[in-house]
Amino acid sequence: MTQPDTSAPPAPPTRSAWQDALERLVTDRLTVHAGGGAKAQQRQHDKNRLTARERIRQLIDDGTPFDELMTFAGWEMYQDVGGCPSGGTVTGIGQIQGRPWMIIANDATVKAGAFFPITAKKVIRAQTIALENHLPVVYLVDSAGVYLPMQDEIFPDQDDFGRVFYLNARMSARGIPQIAAIMGNCVAGGAYLPVMCDTLIMTEGSGLYLAGPALVKAAIGQVVDSEDLGGAGMHASIAGTVDYKEPDDAAALNRIRALADLYAQGDPAPFARRRKETLPAPERDLTDLVGFDGSRTYDVRDLITALVDSGEFHEFKPEYGETLVCGFARAGGYPVAFVANQRTVIKKKLKSGGEPGLRTRIEVGGVIYGDSADKAARFIMDANQAGVPLVFLSDVTGFMVGRDSEQEGIIRRGAKLVNAVSNTVVPKITIITGGSFGAGNYAMNGKAYAPRFLFAWPSAKYAVMSGNAAAKTLLDIQLAALKRSGHQPDDQELQRLYDEVKSKYDTELDPRYAAARLWVDEIIPPNDTRDRLIRALEACAQNPHQDEFRVGVFQV
Repeated sequence: MTQPDTSAPPAPPTRSAWQDALERLVTDRLTVHAGGGAKAQQRQHDKNRLTARERIRQLIDDGTPFDELMTFAGWEMYQDVGGCPSGGTVTGIGQIQGRPWMIIANDATVKAGAFFPITAKKVIRAQTIALENHLPVVYLVDSAGVYLPMQDEIFPDQDDFGRVFYLNARMSARGIPQIAAIMGNCVAGGAYLPVMCDTLIMTEGSGLYLAGPALVKAAIGQVVDSEDLGGAGMHASIAGTVDYKEPDDAAALNRIRALADLYAQGDPAPFARRRKETLPAPERDLTDLVGFDGSRTYDVRDLITALVDSGEFHEFKPEYGETLVCGFARAGGYPVAFVANQRTVIKKKLKSGGEPGLRTRIEVGGVIYGDSADKAARFIMDANQAGVPLVFLSDVTGFMVGRDSEQEGIIRRGAKLVNAVSNTVVPKITIITGGSFGAGNYAMNGKAYAPRFLFAWPSAKYAVMSGNAAAKTLLDIQLAALKRSGHQPDDQELQRLYDEVKSKYDTELDPRYAAARLWVDEIIPPNDTRDRLIRALEACAQNPHQDEFRVGVFQV
C-alpha cells in the first residue's frame, strides 16, 4: 500500500539579487518609454503624427538594434511639475542604410517636447558623441521650445541650450552630415537647430517660427495664422527655408533614408583598418561570475575572456601590479586594450627591506596600489602608441591609503595614471560593473575624462566613498554639530539619524541616480555588454582622425 506523502513541498528557488535588478530595469525602462502616457500618445496619433520611438523604429534599418543612450535622463527629477521622462527626448545610435547614425528625437508626449535643463544637456551629450566619433546626425524635431518656468537653468551657461547650436555649427564645419526633419512644433530659439543642419525636411501641418501667432500679436499687434507665419508651405515656397516638404511622418522618414543612402562614406579610424573577422566569445552568464553587491570575489580575467573574440587575451605584466589587469584582445574583430580592476585577494611579494629573502602582504581586489598605477599608466601609453582603443572595466574602491602606501608614493604614482588617462588620444570606453568610488573613478576613466561611451551595469555604485563609510562619516559630522549646540542624542535617535543618512546615500549610489544626471550614458544588462561594446567600437571607427599622443610633465 502506498503511503501518502506528508513531507513539505520543496522550497521555491531563491531569487537572486541579479534577477530582481534585471526585472526592475525592464520595468523601469517600460515606464520611461511610456513618455507622457497613453493619453499624450493618443493626442499625437490624433494629429496624424507618430511618437518619437515610433519614428525611430520606422527610420532605422529593419531588424537592426537601436542602441538607446541616456534612457534614464531626468529619472525622478522635476517631480513638482510632473517629471520629465527620458529628458523629453530620445537619443541613440541606429543603422540607417547600413551606417551608424546618431538620432535625436523630441518626445512631444512630454510637455509638448519642451526643453528642460536635462533635455539640453542630453542633446548636447548626444551631439558630443556624434562629434567625437564623426557620426552623422538625424534630428526629429517636435518641440515647443524652452520650458519657460526654468528658463534661467536652460538658457545661458556653457552646457545649456545655446551649446546645441554651437555644436551644430562645429559638426557642419567638420563635414559631419546633419539632417533635420520638423515633424510638429519648432519654435523660438529651437528654430535655429534644424536650420543650421545641412538638409531640412518639414511635414505639412508643422510650424517653424521664432514666435508663434499669440506672441506675434502681443509683441507687434499683427494677427496672422500659423500656416502663413511658419507653415511648411510658406517655408517651402516663400521663405525658401525648407529643402523638402513632405505630407506626413512616413514620407519624411522615407526621405531621410533616401538621402542617407547617397551620403559618401569617410575613411575608417586607424584601429578599424586592422579589423578582422569576428569570432565568438566563450558563452558565459556574467551574472554568475560577478556578484550583484560586490561582496563576492572574482577573477576579472574571466570577465575579459567572456567579452573578447575566442576568449584570447594577451595580458601585460601579469605578475606585477596585480590589482589592475591590463592587456590586448579583439572584440568584434577590432583590436582593444583592457584596463580592469582585479577583484581577487592577492598575496603580494615585496622587496626585502634589509631582511634576507622576500616579504609578502595581502592586497585587496578593487584597490589601486602604487605598482598597479605604474603598470596601468605604462600600458595606456603602449595602447596610445599602438593606436588601439582602451576599454576600462571599472569595479574600483579607490587608491590604497595609509603610511606604507604614502611612503611608496601613491599620490605621485596615481597622478601619473590620471595623466595618462587624461591625455589619451585613442577612443576610450568605460563599463562600470560594480563600485566606482572616489579617485578610483578618475583613474578608471570616469565621466570627467571624456570617454567616448560610458556604460554601467545595474550593480554599479557611484560616489565619493562606499555607502557604509559615507554614512558613518556624515553621521559623525551631524553628531558633532548637535553636540556643539548642546544636544546629546540617545541610542534610538542615533539609529534614526544613521538610517536617514544611509537611506539618502544609498539612493544616490543607485546607477539610475547617476544616469538621471548623465554621469553614465546608459545602464545595460551584463549579458548585453559584448554586443554593446562591439557596436560602440563600430561607432568610434567612424572617426579617422587621431591626435598626437603627448603627456606633458609626467611624475616618475
